[in-house]
Amino acid sequence: MTGGGQPAADGLPPLREVIAAHGLSPRKALGQNFILDLNLTARIARAAGDLAGSDVLEVGPGPGGLTRSLLAAGARRVVAIEKDPRCIPALEAIGAAWPGRLTIVHGDALDFDPDGLVPPVRVVANLPYNVGTELLVRWLTPPGWPPFWQSLTLMFQREVADRIVAGPGAAAYGRLAVLAQWRATARIALTLPPAAFVPPPKVHSAVVHLTALPAPRFPADAGALARVTQAAFGQRRKMLRSSLRSLVPDPLPLIAAAGLDPTARAETVPVEGFCALARALSALG
Repeated sequence: MTGGGQPAADGLPPLREVIAAHGLSPRKALGQNFILDLNLTARIARAAGDLAGSDVLEVGPGPGGLTRSLLAAGARRVVAIEKDPRCIPALEAIGAAWPGRLTIVHGDALDFDPDGLVPPVRVVANLPYNVGTELLVRWLTPPGWPPFWQSLTLMFQREVADRIVAGPGAAAYGRLAVLAQWRATARIALTLPPAAFVPPPKVHSAVVHLTALPAPRFPADAGALARVTQAAFGQRRKMLRSSLRSLVPDPLPLIAAAGLDPTARAETVPVEGFCALARALSALG
């Protein structure tokens, strides 16, 4: 067994011992919820696909359970970004057990420059809850496409995961779904109950796997798409002819140019429809 209290195949101490030795009680302010069962972290690593020959970017490794599983799964190199200085010694011990294959970055993932990563790059992380959505949006909206990453395998609260994979007409369908599905394929790879974490969160969690498309699914300017989705979903219960007035005084020509029904609501418009709106908005100059 490779649970939080059992020895692991890599010869490193069980995670509960690591946490006790380094005083790594999870901090709510940092959005920390640790997974101590290495069987579970191994499942997350497997959900990312074949890691051999890839640089893997991990955000918020904490005591390093997932880090260990990524290395054991054959990642060429793991670059682990950790904001909490208490976790660095525990991660350094992992690096010593896997010489030359773990790079530890003590800092904030929001400030990280991925230019030093060597393609192909996969991002695999049990994201801190307080920055998870912001990081995902950044990774989905770089200035150019394709992005630095080939795939994202990320842990979110189940509610956020549902928002990423939802289709038109679903209650969870919104801006996050449009952004994710415009440039990537997205699916829920596995779900975890609160008991899988220390401390247990109040909600279930899910791992979402996103694979970058070579090009966006439909042509559109990213900035224009962001504007139309913000306007439409900002007042999602209103019809497009009303919600899009924050963009243009008379949205009817815009909606007609996109080939949409002015009485439709944002939650029923597919990704292709929002891209058509974005193109029509760009055409206005």
